[in-house]
Amino acid sequence: MMADGSFDRMAEIDAMHRAEMGAGFRPEDMLPDDPFPPIGAYQSAFQDRKPGRKEAPAKPAPTRTSRFFPASDLEGLPVPDRQWLVPDLIPSGTVTLMGGDGGTGKSLLALQLAAAVAHGGFPWLGRHVHGGNVVFISAEDDQDELHRRVADVARAAGVGLADLSNLKLRSLAGEDALLATLDADGSLSATDLFTALDEYVTTTKPSLIVLDTLADLFPGNENDRAQARQFIGLLRGLAIRHQCAVMLLSHPSLSGMGSGAGTSGSTAWNNSVRSRLYLERVIQDGYEPNPDARMLSTKKANYGRTGGQINVTYQDGVFVADAAETGLDRACASMKAERVFVKLLRQALDQGRRVNHAGGQTYAPKVFASQPDSEGVTKRAFGQAMENLLAAKKIVIGEDGPPSKRRQFLTLPEVAE
Repeated sequence: MMADGSFDRMAEIDAMHRAEMGAGFRPEDMLPDDPFPPIGAYQSAFQDRKPGRKEAPAKPAPTRTSRFFPASDLEGLPVPDRQWLVPDLIPSGTVTLMGGDGGTGKSLLALQLAAAVAHGGFPWLGRHVHGGNVVFISAEDDQDELHRRVADVARAAGVGLADLSNLKLRSLAGEDALLATLDADGSLSATDLFTALDEYVTTTKPSLIVLDTLADLFPGNENDRAQARQFIGLLRGLAIRHQCAVMLLSHPSLSGMGSGAGTSGSTAWNNSVRSRLYLERVIQDGYEPNPDARMLSTKKANYGRTGGQINVTYQDGVFVADAAETGLDRACASMKAERVFVKLLRQALDQGRRVNHAGGQTYAPKVFASQPDSEGVTKRAFGQAMENLLAAKKIVIGEDGPPSKRRQFLTLPEVAE
């Protein structure tokens, strides 16, 4: 070994050279000029030259049109009105996510919206819509199914298919429907299909783009926050450039259905969109009293109020909004729930069974809602009736048992005396 340790370095380089030769490299592929290159540099070059290794082409820097500006520049300018496709429900210029379990009817509901916008002369679920061209892309339904559904929608609205020329349909069923690809670094890039969509939208200038569904169009992991935000960003750019609403349909996870939130995957899906709707079946304590009933609820609304609900019923191939409940209807329903509650409480007492006001297996609203004589009153309605009856002292809370284990139960005032 030489004093400067070069013998050891030569041995290391020779070993790496032999490894290169075994991997199919030629001597002329060696690093030029420097007989003793830094080991780290040599290793880097060796790794970069492995057979079959392809370097990913560098992504071009994104073209940005945004700029900083002082708020004072806005002085004297008119404040722009917020643009809506459906007032207070679906904003324009951004992405709305509409979720629903398979078979609930979200694709049909979205097609009804698309037809209403394209025609411009009839409402959607009783709500006014902003008319214009519509681009509807389905990766789930083939052309025949789209034909059947749009024919039902037109018939229910009292129009002909010839009146829906502004509705542009495309089925991607059985095709590669991805709008983005997942790169080696985990980022997303637009596909040729997305580029073609962007170009088509430039020509058609729609008010609404419907994309059905997320599972077919998104290439990544729904639980990956960065990928979720990138994909919504891709669609939001489409909405902003063309000043239209983009509605993306999706399926909830099991936990999302169980909780009623209607979410799936990363919270970034909910956080990245400006509006989120959820279509679900009406199920009470595991029982579905009307298989045709659905509820469309607003789960997120950056530009409006959340918590709104639209009750709809499937009739003759389409969804129809239920009649709005009036104050008199609510009063009658409340009186009915109280009457049935007292009736069922009296029956329970006559049978020697006890129910309570606090919860658990003998929670009165839960027990009564499951009774054959409930007359269709729901657990929620019974809960409100119970509170009203307690406040009016038409029912009371009784108590018995030893001092160490007192038990409370509901009873009637005349029985308690």
